[in-house]
Amino acid sequence: MKLIHLSDLHLGKRVNEFSMLEDQQYILTEILRIIDEEQTDGVLIAGDVYDKTVPSAEAVALLDDFLVRLAKRDLQIFLISGNHDSPERMAFGGRLMEGSGVHLAPVYDGRVSPITLTDAYGTVNFYLLPFVKPAHVRRCFPEREITTYTDALAAAIEAMGVEQTGRNVLVTHQFVTGAARCDSEELSVGGTDNVDVSVFDPFDYVALGHIHGPQQVGRETVRYCGTPLKYSFSEAGHQKSVTVVELGPKGTVSVRTVPLIPLRDLAELRGTYEELTFRGFYEGTSYQKDYVHITLTDEEDVPDAMRKLQIIYPNLMKLDYDNRRTRAGACLDGAEDAEQKSPLELLEEFYEKQNGQPMGEEQQAFARAWMERIWEEDEK
Repeated sequence: MKLIHLSDLHLGKRVNEFSMLEDQQYILTEILRIIDEEQTDGVLIAGDVYDKTVPSAEAVALLDDFLVRLAKRDLQIFLISGNHDSPERMAFGGRLMEGSGVHLAPVYDGRVSPITLTDAYGTVNFYLLPFVKPAHVRRCFPEREITTYTDALAAAIEAMGVEQTGRNVLVTHQFVTGAARCDSEELSVGGTDNVDVSVFDPFDYVALGHIHGPQQVGRETVRYCGTPLKYSFSEAGHQKSVTVVELGPKGTVSVRTVPLIPLRDLAELRGTYEELTFRGFYEGTSYQKDYVHITLTDEEDVPDAMRKLQIIYPNLMKLDYDNRRTRAGACLDGAEDAEQKSPLELLEEFYEKQNGQPMGEEQQAFARAWMERIWEEDEK
């Protein structure tokens, strides 16, 4: 059985106030082309289908068109909600869509029944587990002590009653400990969303969503496929792809990637204004259509630089300077990377500055527990 693993489409997303809808429509068509070339049997979509819990009408229309085009290919499609999605909205119409081979994960209620397909080697059981927090799972299993995300996933998976002699695939959306993050992902409170990879031992393949860079975690068959498009300049060096999974007899799984070429790439350019506006620098390149981030190294600010540069680089998303003045301003006690730190890390830094010593383990645990409690209350 051959499967295509996708996740984190983030339909409707805006990057630096640029709508990505046209780029997303283009890349979904490219994915359909790959599906046709690979002659796949199924598609796994591991959450964050939309960028917002209440998506725009255009984003909904784009997903609708994609699912219709998939269903016409007589494929089995498995789709779950991620932390950016509304599980209730994503589950709407699920029982009707099953007749077209589109399987939508229902809102989590403690029960996850497998969807079983058959190939030349027997049956394959697919389990769809949408994004859940400990609070969601605690409500379903009040008798269990569930404080961490690992506890929550362990309880949810144990309740599935997975028969490990068969072939089993899990589609889920969580942050697995050890995965490398990038700027376009949401930071959690103090890293509390970490899930230990050992909870996924009953499964032959785990199709993960949530992390934007393609990577395996722990073993080759526990994998993030990454986003189909670059959604921040920290991803400029990524090679986006779709993951192709082939299930043979029990214990035989092969994983490979097929590159995705976007309509417009993300590029970072650096130099003086004179260098970047020199015709020989940009002619014959894709910079004039790509989304670009320009860092000017001129010591003096260039008047109206953004507007002037957009004449050459119409998709200029971001402009900043790197010179003696900006470097001097960046030395303000680590303030330049505050947005990249979790709330717990910021609290620890503040505590140490105020008290002249780091927080102890008990204090960290206390702060983490209260942050998690507040975070969960905000989500209700």
